[in-house]
Amino acid sequence: MAKITAEARELFNTKAEPYRTLISGILQNEKEILTLIERESFGTSYKKLILCEEMIYIATIQVLINNLSLLILGTKNTDALNDGRKMLYKAIIYLEECVTPLIDAPFSEYEDRVSEIANMPIEKRYYLVRKLGLAIQLIIDGFGDNTKWKWSFVELQGRFAVVSKNLIDLKQASKDYFDPRSLDYDTTVMFIRLVKKLLSQAGEKYRDRYELSTHRIDDMRIAISLVLALRRLCIIINDVDEAEELKKKAAVWNDRLEKDRSKGVCQ
Repeated sequence: MAKITAEARELFNTKAEPYRTLISGILQNEKEILTLIERESFGTSYKKLILCEEMIYIATIQVLINNLSLLILGTKNTDALNDGRKMLYKAIIYLEECVTPLIDAPFSEYEDRVSEIANMPIEKRYYLVRKLGLAIQLIIDGFGDNTKWKWSFVELQGRFAVVSKNLIDLKQASKDYFDPRSLDYDTTVMFIRLVKKLLSQAGEKYRDRYELSTHRIDDMRIAISLVLALRRLCIIINDVDEAEELKKKAAVWNDRLEKDRSKGVCQ
């Protein structure tokens, strides 16, 4: 790689400074909102949804800073990408605090939490999930294939899949999904299809991390839980055949785990 000149570095810093200033302002606003949450509990979930969107915005700004580095300096800016990665975790944590991080659980166990954001239309929830998913992919693409965070991203994507599922009011969605006359029919169908895809991919990634990297029991257990969460969703939308196949898959994965435990190949 060619040596980075002082002029190029100065140009990069000049171009990046407005973005860094913008980030500082958003983080200051985050502190103020958190202080407000400490003073009053009313509307806490809605405030955390706002904070989630702000963290996503910061992550995309960090992607822009990395792109500037590539353009001007000819090298990726790992500090910006890493800061963006941290913001995405914060975004997901804010969502988990709203609707819980429960993986394979009946809707009744977290329905009261979802009801706290009842005034948020499903269109906005769907848009939020798509926006967060895009930001995650942009950060992953920015790091590239040969990154030390490769297996760490499995957790990020898994938690994203779960919280995306938990954002859906499944009691209402189970009605709108089957009613083409509903104003929310199209969005509900697309949202549930997306969540099914995310849960399926997350389960496979956790299994891969178990088999190819960690051999940790909890990784395989999470993989199985994600499959069962997907099965639970399939049951809700009356996809009996897929639900049965997922039940078999979970059983196969569980058998594999038990065999590995008996052989002492996992921890």
